[in-house]
Amino acid sequence: MRVISGFLKGRNIDGFNIDGTRPTMDRVKESIFSIIQSYIKDSTVLDLFSGSGNLGIECISNLCNKCYFVDNNIKSISIIKKNVNDMRINDQSIIIKDDYVNALHYFKNNKIKFDIVFLDPPYKKIVIDEVINYLLKNDLLNEEAIIICEFENSSIKKDYNELSLFKEKKYGSKEVTIFKKII
Repeated sequence: MRVISGFLKGRNIDGFNIDGTRPTMDRVKESIFSIIQSYIKDSTVLDLFSGSGNLGIECISNLCNKCYFVDNNIKSISIIKKNVNDMRINDQSIIIKDDYVNALHYFKNNKIKFDIVFLDPPYKKIVIDEVINYLLKNDLLNEEAIIICEFENSSIKKDYNELSLFKEKKYGSKEVTIFKKII
């Protein structure tokens, strides 16, 4: 895996083979980032279920303000820390080893809001709808925030009162759905 754009373009990202993860492939990542590029600069990003940190690192490379990396897998956290240290992006990175539910409570309790949220849970974990509802109910999204959902062999709810369906695309068995917060 490599960073595909921004000031870190071409740098290797470790963690392709972490058990229990399936990294976003380069062509899918390129497609996602071509869609969200204009939203990244100066944004606050949540990379929930981070894995290697691939998506959050790409946002940092494209000048997001801050990225919160959350994962419950100790090996993933170790790889994210290594990637962040190797690329010298510690100042823009907050790494949290915890369950997604506890992390969401932490964000709520600390009034942390996001401009971009990546939801790419392990495919056996069907929690995208639960996470989106929590983000909305607890006002964790800034105006015009976007949520990028990546999933396989399942469907997700497409109608939320405070979100509009921005884009959806299928890549073989993977599907990417992007929502945008309605102002």
